[in-house]
Amino acid sequence: MSSRRSSSRSSGSPSIRDDQIIELVSKLRQLVPETRDRRSDQVSASKVLQETCSYIRNLQREVEDLSERLSQLLATIDADSAEAAIFRSLIMQFLGFGNPIPYRPVEDLAFAVARFFETGGTFQNYYMYFGGTNFGRTAGGPLVATSYDYDAPIDEYGFLRQPKWSHLRDLHKAIKHCEEYLISSDTTQLQLGVHLEAHIYYKHSNECAAFLANYGSSSDANVTFNGHVYFLPAWSVSILPDCKNVIFNTAKVVSHRTAGDPIFASTTLEPSSWGWYKETVGSWSNGFGYGNHEDASFILNELVALNPGNNTIDMLSMMIGVQNYGPWFDIAGAGIFFVAIGDLDTGKVDLSGEEWTYQVGLKGEYLGLANISLTNSSLWTTGANPPVSQTLMWYKVSFLAPEGKGPLALDLASMGKGQAWVNGQGIGRYWSTYLSPSTGCNSSSGCDYRGAYDANKCLKNCGQPAQTLYHIPRTWVHDGDNLLVLHEELGGDPSKISVRTRTGQEICAYVSDTDPPPANSWKPNSEFISQKPEVQLTCGQGWHITSVIFASYGTPIGSCGVTFTTGTCHSDVLTIIEQACLGEEECSITISTETLGDPCPGVLKSLAVQALCSN
Repeated sequence: MSSRRSSSRSSGSPSIRDDQIIELVSKLRQLVPETRDRRSDQVSASKVLQETCSYIRNLQREVEDLSERLSQLLATIDADSAEAAIFRSLIMQFLGFGNPIPYRPVEDLAFAVARFFETGGTFQNYYMYFGGTNFGRTAGGPLVATSYDYDAPIDEYGFLRQPKWSHLRDLHKAIKHCEEYLISSDTTQLQLGVHLEAHIYYKHSNECAAFLANYGSSSDANVTFNGHVYFLPAWSVSILPDCKNVIFNTAKVVSHRTAGDPIFASTTLEPSSWGWYKETVGSWSNGFGYGNHEDASFILNELVALNPGNNTIDMLSMMIGVQNYGPWFDIAGAGIFFVAIGDLDTGKVDLSGEEWTYQVGLKGEYLGLANISLTNSSLWTTGANPPVSQTLMWYKVSFLAPEGKGPLALDLASMGKGQAWVNGQGIGRYWSTYLSPSTGCNSSSGCDYRGAYDANKCLKNCGQPAQTLYHIPRTWVHDGDNLLVLHEELGGDPSKISVRTRTGQEICAYVSDTDPPPANSWKPNSEFISQKPEVQLTCGQGWHITSVIFASYGTPIGSCGVTFTTGTCHSDVLTIIEQACLGEEECSITISTETLGDPCPGVLKSLAVQALCSN
């Protein structure tokens, strides 16, 4: 069917009114710099349209020029240079299938934010502060995972990621205490040593707030400021809202942390409700190839056995997200663009220009197998034991949602690669068999975040898939049976799938006698070091502290997330902690010998607590 544009207007087409034209010209006049500052009666409508077209052409030329300069820059920079690290960090903004998971310790993030305000910054934007999920096919590409969490202070399920959320909260509380000084004057900079400096803000000659910074990446330091000595860990900023008392240091995390993985309740799928449907698109067992997020292109070379006479080549191209960012992403290609066959004697024969037949999409997609309306269709083969390790297989099964009101997660660790739907809603793409490189991640003690930021500096989940848990919003399920549909491309074991919900989390804190007090406890006109640090524990999500697993005041050994043990100096404070915390959503314990006793006078002591939050 062909169509030809007509010069005449159809009688059924809506006409453009004069007031709409006037409104459009008025808006364009405000947008285009050449007409914005002129009186409206001095610029005709036709002139505005001409200037608008010229402005758009200039913008296009600027974009093309920037794109060319960026290409030249990428071709000349050293792969190990700081500039290359910046470009890598921009690329790593997306979690890619087959990649380890980058994360940024809150100590480093807090340092960057504190330095910004220290040197005169006024407004801080976080990206991301609340993680998200790319449901359906919205993840884009190439090879971008479904989760859009990115180690945010609030994760994609709505849970607080500790200690990141609390440490940043305390940072901004400390900055808020300095507000009157920050808006009253420009900063006064004072050099305190090599890589050591103070920025001071005065409201009056005898009233000030100060930031003390150690921007060296290797050595801790003691500095003298206003007659007092302050300890500054490497790559840290201390905030003094009265130029005397430190109420926050970016490298000293006094807020509680989560310890280990969350505690889940799981529901299994109903075995009697399984159904499956096999796609028939030919055999493609000769080979399977794929790229990665940084370079999605690849070459697949495979040996094939040919029959005398005519042969048929079937090729299946699986889209894993189309590029949706960067310059000229709208014209970025995807799919197969070159096919050749040959042997050692005759060489390669290019088949790319031959006549090919195409089928866009699979039959199951065309039939709409993910829709709830086809749950009981005769298209499905039913049984209690679904086939495993089958390529291009559709599965459907019923499940009961775990009790509670919290968000759900679909565990697809046993599957290969494909897509999932719950009650007709697209959960996203999964690729559990694409493992990240086994090396390059940090040890259990964490990464050395100090120094210039690089997205590859702190990595986790090496040798594991980028994602195995997939977010199901609670509003997408209901009481009774819910429908899960999977399209498995490579082969997996659907019988091991489960639906999870969080029911608890272990939390812990490790705070010493010399750590800053809580930022919200500071009062103006306080004497120097007049307030005590505290251990503060908060469950959130309506959970309560149901047990105290460890409590010691003295020299406990270990750290949060790693097993605590008592040290040579130990005061058993379990009863004190239980009395303050059991059954509570949150509690606090002041760290002082008056409260906790003094098992070893003259020794620097710390309080370590590990507790369980649950419903």
